[in-house]
Amino acid sequence: MTKFVFVTGGVVSSIGKGIVAASLGRLLKSRNYSVSILKLDPYINVDPGTMSPFQHGEVFVTQDGAETDLDLGHYERFTDTLMSRLNSVTTGSIYQAVINKERRGDYNGGTVQVIPHITNEIKERIMRVARDTTPDVVITEIGGTVGDIESLPFLEAIRQFRKEVGRQNVLYMHVTLIPWIASAGEMKTKPTQHSVKELRSIGIQPDILVCRCDRPLPNGLKQKLSEFCDVPAECVITAQDAKSIYEVPLIVEQEGLAEQVLDLLQMEQRIPDLVEWQTMVERLYSPKYQVEIAIVGKYVRLNDAYLSVVEALRHGAIATNGELVLRWVNSETLEVEDVEKHLEGVDGIIVPGGFGTRGVDGKIAAINYARERHIPFLGLCLGMQCSVIEWARNVAGFADANSAEFDPMTTNAVINLLPEQQDVVDLGGTMRLGLYTCRVIPNTMAFHLYQQDVVYERHRHRYEFNNAYRQLFLESGYVISGTSLDGRLVEMIELPHHPFFIACQFHPEFLSRPSAPHPLFAGFMEAAIARSHPTSNFAAPLEVF
Repeated sequence: MTKFVFVTGGVVSSIGKGIVAASLGRLLKSRNYSVSILKLDPYINVDPGTMSPFQHGEVFVTQDGAETDLDLGHYERFTDTLMSRLNSVTTGSIYQAVINKERRGDYNGGTVQVIPHITNEIKERIMRVARDTTPDVVITEIGGTVGDIESLPFLEAIRQFRKEVGRQNVLYMHVTLIPWIASAGEMKTKPTQHSVKELRSIGIQPDILVCRCDRPLPNGLKQKLSEFCDVPAECVITAQDAKSIYEVPLIVEQEGLAEQVLDLLQMEQRIPDLVEWQTMVERLYSPKYQVEIAIVGKYVRLNDAYLSVVEALRHGAIATNGELVLRWVNSETLEVEDVEKHLEGVDGIIVPGGFGTRGVDGKIAAINYARERHIPFLGLCLGMQCSVIEWARNVAGFADANSAEFDPMTTNAVINLLPEQQDVVDLGGTMRLGLYTCRVIPNTMAFHLYQQDVVYERHRHRYEFNNAYRQLFLESGYVISGTSLDGRLVEMIELPHHPFFIACQFHPEFLSRPSAPHPLFAGFMEAAIARSHPTSNFAAPLEVF
């Protein structure tokens, strides 16, 4: 039978529940157990797809086209397990489902209440993951902090869950903070004690405490927490701050987290295989070449808005022995200030995705700078569309070229909706979301990087390259290096006689893994290192271990 681990958080938000859940998933997979990780988010939005990145960070897109919380990206990267819309649940989606059932008469005229109707729907979503994916362990992260009013239905649901599936099949893990009070020169356990007290008042007794702290947790404090919180001392796990999130699985493995989980769930203890992960972390911490990459976007004041892009760059850096230095550049600033002032000296430029016209001209200016100065460039989604506009204006001779998204009245809409989408009123009906096939054209840089004729990439966009301009672009020197299988949709473009200039309509960052960087990011990082360190002489351009 599938076992269930529930991860809650206390004291403060952003405590690291997602990384702890992902790390546990990695440790269980290293022992040859299959896992699936579910996120229960307390906000009332149906999904984060319509939320501003400033509100909730990036939107992570799954293979089946679900727009989800960014933690699902951590789950996939750490466990190398594909997630789906089943793995993302919000309060909004729960209430929407319950109200739809009420309208259909499924409740036979009864009064619809939080208990049992909302809590039953939550439990059903958890069981659905177990039924449909049949993993050995389902890890469920409850968003928010214990004590938040929004989280109460989720906590009540998981409290009931243990009774329904059996105590031996459920484990509660509580992630909490142990602060260091400088003026007292001590670590304080009282916040954790109060957090556990709050959790117990709801009816949940944690089986394991994961204690976030900036220094080792002394055995004396572990014993104190054990006594006050009624948790065995060996189940008080230190999760000390790490230089990289990828070190966290190794830290909690040393603390015995997976061993305690398996013991409490009455599962077989197995020897972990973490050699590849350990090697990856060692390479991360021992780079040979420092390389500075500029990320030019309009959400740069919240780095989480581009989380998967940053992680994919780190993966590429690990593969090429690079030390990644990021330069965040606000694309709106480039519209009013000198581009060179903000981009001079960088070894590579990335223009990531986004929606809306704000900051677009700054992105186009950055792309022009990268093209003319022969700086390695990678454009993602909107980054490709801006690349097309830049070429049309500055090379192909269409000075007023634009996207119909930014200027519906432009006479040269080089980026546009497909003809069959023009009359669709519901914007969601025109969105390409999830996995689509891309045919990679031979004798291109893209083919050199992928080494495959056909690849599958995740999309999240509405507008496409306007095929009315395709021949004109080809005649002016543009290279189309990736298309849909039928050749109709342009998926990748590149420029010849440039160290690295590739832009794609999809989001390759969603498929990158720490031990298997995406080919486009690995190639981009290699080109950037070759620019900053001409004597690097990589024996294998896309070497991964």
